[in-house]
Amino acid sequence: MTSTRLSRLDTMDDLLLYRLSLVAGRAGSMVVRLCEGQYGITRREWRFLGQLAMQDRLAPSVLAQRAHLDKARTSRAITSMVEKGLVERRVNTADRRQAEVALTDAGRALYAQLMPQVRRLNHELLEALTGDEVTLLDGLLDRLQRRAEAMVHEHHAELPKTMRHKGGRERAPRA
Repeated sequence: MTSTRLSRLDTMDDLLLYRLSLVAGRAGSMVVRLCEGQYGITRREWRFLGQLAMQDRLAPSVLAQRAHLDKARTSRAITSMVEKGLVERRVNTADRRQAEVALTDAGRALYAQLMPQVRRLNHELLEALTGDEVTLLDGLLDRLQRRAEAMVHEHHAELPKTMRHKGGRERAPRA
């Protein structure tokens, strides 16, 4: 068997998660620039536009789950998108604790403008691979996603909770 960076994992630069984050960060920065610079939305708001474009309407908790974000960030993004006129929040008249979020006409129009540009950037990135490699990568990413989901459940109890609001200051002893 040939030794690869991914089989050795000797340095930070060899780690799969680090390498994936570099690709996502570099290529994703172009999407962020489009979203923020040209359309005045955040990447989080773009994520929600994409999810809502696939559904007629979603409960905020479902939207948070699909976008892989916590409820607080989801709530702030929804509020911002309501203020921008991109989504509407409807409260269930039978149970005022329940709400649904849906794209407005302006939100659908923004998605229709932005999606082809984001799709083009994705196609351009994938030009580095052959058609067979793209097919292989697609299947591999599906498998890695399933494995990551399983690992979250397997390791949930043993890993400490994050404390992002404290910047991680209390997790590591000071030198």
